[in-house]
Amino acid sequence: MNKIKTYFNPPFPFKNKHFSTIVPALFRKVKSVDYQRERINTPDSDFLDLDFSKTGSKEIIIILHGLEGNSKKAYVKGLVRIMNRSGIDSLSLNLRGCSEEDNNNFYSYHSGKTEDLDLVINYLSDNYNYEKIYLAGFSLGGNIVLKYAGEQAENMNPKIKAIIAISVPCDLRATSYNFLKKSNFLYQYRFIRSLRKKALNKIKRFPEYQHLEKEIKACRTFFDFDNLITAPYNGFRDAEDYWKKCSSKQFISSIKIPTLLINALDDPFLTQESYPYKEVKKNPFFILETPKYGGHVGFINRWLLNKVLWHEEQALKFIKKTG
Repeated sequence: MNKIKTYFNPPFPFKNKHFSTIVPALFRKVKSVDYQRERINTPDSDFLDLDFSKTGSKEIIIILHGLEGNSKKAYVKGLVRIMNRSGIDSLSLNLRGCSEEDNNNFYSYHSGKTEDLDLVINYLSDNYNYEKIYLAGFSLGGNIVLKYAGEQAENMNPKIKAIIAISVPCDLRATSYNFLKKSNFLYQYRFIRSLRKKALNKIKRFPEYQHLEKEIKACRTFFDFDNLITAPYNGFRDAEDYWKKCSSKQFISSIKIPTLLINALDDPFLTQESYPYKEVKKNPFFILETPKYGGHVGFINRWLLNKVLWHEEQALKFIKKTG
């Protein structure tokens, strides 16, 4: 498998990486998806909200959203829609604290929290009769599915037949520092503002952490937030330790089921470290697709944003071919 040539030629304005990233995030609407929610409990007295969209299939795709996303995001629903139309059920996993209801613990989700994905896969296997399971993740969610696939290489559930990862920061450290660029200021500002707000709401529920209030309010970068909150409250020494241990790049060589990674070369979030050319060469199960354009979770191939987009077509083709 390995790296393949990609023919993707978006309309002219969407050849601008920021235009391609921002426009669909703000203006794309996908309405023809109806969810049925199930809540499952976690071993640490927390919960996960699972949004199913069923067609009566024996196949299902588990979809993980990106940082501060949820199952209602257009990029998630777009993938749900094309899978449903092809007769594949879907389960959109809302990571902890992302289902519009705060989770029960002070800690929530992070880029390497694969144990929650494993819990969901086991829940499906124990309670449903699906014959085939596919995993898909966008951005942070893509990092989780790739890390999971590498970790579980020798113990992977045999029902899992393929993995799709889109716009993935395979190197968390390089990506985090890339947001310090002036051109990425607005992206980082929006993410940190959302994370900061959640953290401040948390300390209202957990008064033993009120001493963090001033420092949370002072967070301006991913390093600030991950060093203060994400790392120490998820068992990591600091931000650098968290990034090092949770970056999916190091797990790619271990993956043993068909996997597709789509990272646009103009993705404003990513640096060269997130294009794992060396790792891909050593793994016959892995395909790396790097279109020249696409931005971050953009891939606009037509003016009608609400229609099926290029990466969704690629994902379905991959599943049909390998699954």
